Amino acid sequence: MTEAILFISFAVLLLLSVPVGIALGVATLLTIVFADVQTIDFLVQAMVTSIDSFPLMAVPFFIIAGEIMGRGGITERLFGVANSLVGNKTGGFAIATIVTALFFAAISGSAPATVAAIGGMMIPAMVSLGYDKRFATATVAAAGSLGVMIPPSIPMVMYGVTGSTSIGDMFIAGIIPGFIVAGFLIAFAYFYSKKMGYKGDSEEPFTFKRFGAECWRAKWALLIPIIILGGIYGGIFTPTEAAVIAVVYGILISVFVYRELPIKKLPSVLAAGSLTTATVLIVVGSATAFGQLLTRQQVPTRIAEAMVQVSENPVIIMLLIIVLLLIVGCFMDTLASIIILTPLLLPVAIEFGYDPVHFGMVMIITLAIGFITPPLGVNLFVSSGISGLPIMTIARGVIPYFFMMLIALLIITFIPQLSLYLPSFR
Repeated sequence: MTEAILFISFAVLLLLSVPVGIALGVATLLTIVFADVQTIDFLVQAMVTSIDSFPLMAVPFFIIAGEIMGRGGITERLFGVANSLVGNKTGGFAIATIVTALFFAAISGSAPATVAAIGGMMIPAMVSLGYDKRFATATVAAAGSLGVMIPPSIPMVMYGVTGSTSIGDMFIAGIIPGFIVAGFLIAFAYFYSKKMGYKGDSEEPFTFKRFGAECWRAKWALLIPIIILGGIYGGIFTPTEAAVIAVVYGILISVFVYRELPIKKLPSVLAAGSLTTATVLIVVGSATAFGQLLTRQQVPTRIAEAMVQVSENPVIIMLLIIVLLLIVGCFMDTLASIIILTPLLLPVAIEFGYDPVHFGMVMIITLAIGFITPPLGVNLFVSSGISGLPIMTIARGVIPYFFMMLIALLIITFIPQLSLYLPSFR
């Protein structure tokens, strides 16, 4: 009865286009009132205590850092580095777009922010060079998903907080899987571009001189992931402190070094970051209350028992979890999914012998695919706003990228050392 009220009310609210954070909170409230399983105080306490967390403070600072760096001239310099590497190759601009997303992902920690930062520059540029607009937009949308796979990543922070897993381990675990996914995206971009005859922006071959010059031009931007990740892994500061340093560093280079972000625009940047943060924290608070209610009703235990009834084979169980996450990713925000499903699925994964860090990477990459799958598909909406193409047109364009990401996901899932090799050195 309790679970029926909770899930049915949540589904109805989503169908009515109620924002996910509000829908989670209202569904929890309705369940408390009509099933009489808790007092109203439970909802308030769960929402307040869930955001009263030092590690969670990293989220708003990484969001603000991404806003600052997206407007501060950093994207254009990162593209210069990427273009010097592959710009003259077949499909060079498409490949450079993915490489630029890879660089920017190491700064922003957010998929939609990555799409917004690189899309405004890359989609018009690709179209002007003769690339099909749908392919150009789909490439940006798919590449944007790297924003949560490459550290620092906001979903990695949320998984670490929710699953009591080291955020530092999650960050370092994401490096190899992130590059694997990027490699599969690049492979499709190359072969499709070869088929269509798409070229780069010049015939100038790669030279170390040109590459070195672009790296020097982008040196302050390239230092950002080194400072953030090096400081965390070197034990100099925590992920939360790293997020604060990213904000300060971003302001310094965007305002005083590159001088592409006027001081008078800082309030608008901070306002945009605060708005995004408020939205995220509403989702976090509501999803935590929703998840705690499920836990108190012993839903995780019943899910584990049901899965054991289906199969005792760890491979089958993981495939079932991946299918579930792919479906959830189509309809629910990534952060809400992590907060709700981690307490439900992580115990199941551990019971079947999966490492929490490895499972976290599988979960994050699977949910990241949801950024390009309708009806939620946040990256589709952001890229549509940039290119002007209808959502479903872009959705058809990302289908090959979807399958490339799925293949990469399966490789990462069933070769655990791809995620666990680097953390083993800590």
